[in-house]
Amino acid sequence: MLAKVLSSAVLGVDAYLVAVEVDIALGLPTFNTVGLPDVAVKESRDRVKAAIKNSGFDFPAKRITVNLAPADVKKEGAAFDLPTAIGILAAQDLVKSDRLGQWVILGELSLDGSVRPIRGALSMAVTAREAHLAGILVPEENAAEAAVVDGVAVYGVRSLQHAVALLNGEQPATPTCVDLDAAFKVSAEYDVDFSDVKGQEHAKRAVEIAAAGGHNILLIGPPGAGKTMLARRLPTILPTLSLDEAISTTKVHSICGLLPPGQPLLATRPFRTPHHTISDAGLVGGGNIPRPGEVSLAHHGVLFLDELPEFKRHVLEVLRQPLEDGQVTIARALSSLTYPARFMLAAAMNPCPCGYATDPTKECSCTPLQIQRYLARISGPLLDRIDIHIDVPPLRHRELGDETVGEPSAAIRERVRQARQVQHERFRRSKAYCNAHMTTRQIRKHCQVDDEARSLLERAMERLALSARAYDRILKVARTIADLEQAELIQASHVAEAIQYRSLDRGPRR
Repeated sequence: MLAKVLSSAVLGVDAYLVAVEVDIALGLPTFNTVGLPDVAVKESRDRVKAAIKNSGFDFPAKRITVNLAPADVKKEGAAFDLPTAIGILAAQDLVKSDRLGQWVILGELSLDGSVRPIRGALSMAVTAREAHLAGILVPEENAAEAAVVDGVAVYGVRSLQHAVALLNGEQPATPTCVDLDAAFKVSAEYDVDFSDVKGQEHAKRAVEIAAAGGHNILLIGPPGAGKTMLARRLPTILPTLSLDEAISTTKVHSICGLLPPGQPLLATRPFRTPHHTISDAGLVGGGNIPRPGEVSLAHHGVLFLDELPEFKRHVLEVLRQPLEDGQVTIARALSSLTYPARFMLAAAMNPCPCGYATDPTKECSCTPLQIQRYLARISGPLLDRIDIHIDVPPLRHRELGDETVGEPSAAIRERVRQARQVQHERFRRSKAYCNAHMTTRQIRKHCQVDDEARSLLERAMERLALSARAYDRILKVARTIADLEQAELIQASHVAEAIQYRSLDRGPRR
């Protein structure tokens, strides 16, 4: 007796089809799973056996062999429980096998036969649609997430009995539908707003420029100056996520099991804040069983590194590839996985170990050598990849007590959207979609400066001893400032403001 059930598994952030082949033969009662299963898949035999019995079906006392094809790719997770149980029942003619070839079946089984949620349902639904299959059976908790994908029928199942009834046509079934407009409206709301920030107009301006051009930004200031407060509000002024961006972002959170309950789609920009004790694998991904890291979870959003010099140097250095390429490649002996990592880097740090080198009201207790060693924890190549360095001064009591409400995020976001629209038209025939991602050739083409601005750049290069990469960064930021003003040519005022945002290139902090 042989049955074949289609299932799916995740490889990287995308999914692929897996054929679950079940053979029941005469012999001593055994239950073997082949096809490179991991521990969770091997343990499914006990869950499947108990679930079948507790659901009112007979478990065959025969030799059972389950093959997961393709057999040369390692299978992980518990999503094969339900298709394995369906295959065993289909091999006994308890499930109609004529429809099994057109359905992808997924789900983890509890011992009582109920179906538990899985990871990666969205990616698997995309694969089912691309394979032109009739539909996909997923746990009820994952049905709304999978139904975000248009063009494939999604059915949520509560238990093994429920799945059997649906496949046999014994119970009417209605595909799960999701109103994407409503999902966007419900989840596209932020808990914070720029109107909460008191003062710091210079820093707000720098954050707006960073958002408008997709530039990485480093906030430098004493404790309590508002660096973290500004960074947390950066996603609120970024352009609204498109549907494609929302789906690609949701994919990463889904395979990590981080999708909020009852929320089928992430419609807000991610904001990730890893602790400075994080490992390199935790930051960019990896591990014995490769998983996406914080840079991938921040895809299409913001990665905020607070207390930047406290991160281990080798951990910060692994950021260089994703900052340049927008993706992370994890190579293993048998395979290579690529995770998306197109994010904005926002970082914050003190100007010195004690934090008060730039505070006019408190005395700094650090020596020049200590400050130099502290700043040297951030390598030059990494610092060159951060377009904007901005000093955030401490707030005065008069500013804290000011009752004036600041400009809301919505108003700033509209200006950012208009600047991004200019960049979208500029780069519509290239892979870049904002000024921060311009190549050297694109910089030469799109960053034309007048004579006064060119002279100013030459003097800045000589006095500040800027690297070639820093020179390009200044031009990119100046291009963004010009875009915010809807100016075609980069002027001297734009270049002068961009140079002001390279504070760490201007010498000692005290």
